[in-house]
Amino acid sequence: MTTLADIRIRKLESLSFLTLVLITTAVFAWMIHPFFAPLFWAATCAVLFQRIHIGLLGICRHRRAPAALLATVTLVVFVVLPLALVLAAIAHQGLLLYEAIATGQIKVQAPIDLIERLLPSTTRFLKRYGVNIDQLRGSVQDVAAGLTHSIATHALAAGRNALLMIVLFGLMLYLLFFFFRDGDRIVASVMRVAPLGEDRKRRLLLKFAQVARATVKGTLIVAVAQGGLGAIIFAVVGIRTALFWGVLMAILSLLPAVGAGLVWLPAAVILFAGGHAWQALVVLLGGLFVIGLVDNFLRPIVVGHDTKTPDYLILISTLGGLAAFGLAGFVVGPVIAAAFLVLWEMFGEEYAETAALRRETSTIPPVPTRVDAPRELPDESNSTAGLTNV
Repeated sequence: MTTLADIRIRKLESLSFLTLVLITTAVFAWMIHPFFAPLFWAATCAVLFQRIHIGLLGICRHRRAPAALLATVTLVVFVVLPLALVLAAIAHQGLLLYEAIATGQIKVQAPIDLIERLLPSTTRFLKRYGVNIDQLRGSVQDVAAGLTHSIATHALAAGRNALLMIVLFGLMLYLLFFFFRDGDRIVASVMRVAPLGEDRKRRLLLKFAQVARATVKGTLIVAVAQGGLGAIIFAVVGIRTALFWGVLMAILSLLPAVGAGLVWLPAAVILFAGGHAWQALVVLLGGLFVIGLVDNFLRPIVVGHDTKTPDYLILISTLGGLAAFGLAGFVVGPVIAAAFLVLWEMFGEEYAETAALRRETSTIPPVPTRVDAPRELPDESNSTAGLTNV
C-alpha cells in the first residue's frame, strides 16, 4: 500500500532528477558554446542538402557511411570552394572600391553636387537650418569609404585567421558527416524524450521541418538570384566592382521591403549625377523590373503559398537574429520565427478544439432519470379495525 510519505519521496526524487538533468544540460551547452557556429552550420547544411544525401543513399544501396561521405564531398566541391573564391574576390574588389572612393575616382557625393547645381534654393534652405553642404559632402564620402573598407577588412580577416578557420571548417565537415549519417536517429532520440505527447511531437516535427526548410531555402535562393542578377547588371554598365555589389545585394535582399534597393537605387542616382545617363537608366530599370520582381515570382515557387512567413516577420527576425547570433542570424532568425508560427498555430488549433468540445458538452441536455410513482400504503385504521374484529 502506497503511503503519503512514499508519494512525497517519489516527487522529491523526480524533482531532484529533473534538476540534475537541467544543470547538466546547461553546463554542457556552456562548455560547447565556442563551437556553436560549426555545429549550427553543419546542422543547417544537413537540412538543406537532405535530398541530395537521400539520392546518394539510394546509389550507395542504403549504406549510411559512404552516402554521408559522398554528400559531404559534394557539398565541399560545389558550395564551399566557390564560396571561398567569392570571398577572396570580395576582399580584392572591396579594397579597390575603397581606394577609388578615397581618391575621388568614384564621386559618391555627385548627387549632392547635382542638387546644388540644379536647385540652388535647396542649398540656401539647408544653410538656413545650419546644414553645411561641404560638410555633408565630406560626410557622405567618409561614410561610403568607411563601409567599403570595413567589408573588405572583414573579408581579409577571415583569410588572416587561416588556422582558426581551417579548424572550425574541419569541425563543421566532421559534424556534417555524422549529421548526414545519423541525422534521423538524432532527431528520433530527441523527440522520444521530449515530454510533449506523441501526437504533438509528430505534428511539430513535420510542420517545423516543412516551414523551416522552405523558409531558409527560399530566402537563400532568392538572395543568390537577386545578387547574381544585380552583379550582371552592374557588369553590363561597366562597374568594375560588380561582384562586390552583387554579394552586398544578396545579403541585403534577405531584408524584405528594402533589400537590394539599398544598393542599386543609390548606384543609379550616382551614375545619373555623374553624367552616365544610359547606365543609370539600365540600372534603374533592371532594379525595378528584374531584381525587384524576383522576390514576387521566385519566392512563392520556392517557398510555397502555405508556408510563407510574412515579410514583416522575416525582417524583424532577421535583424534580431543578426543582433543576437551574428552572421548565423541570417538563418537562425527566420528559423526561430518559423518555430514561433508553428507552435502558436498548433496551440490555436488545440485551444479551438478544446473550446468546441466544451461547448458541445455544455449544450447536451441532461438525461432524465425514471422515478417510479410511490405506492399507496394500506389504511392503518382499516387494518387495525380488521384485527380487532377477529
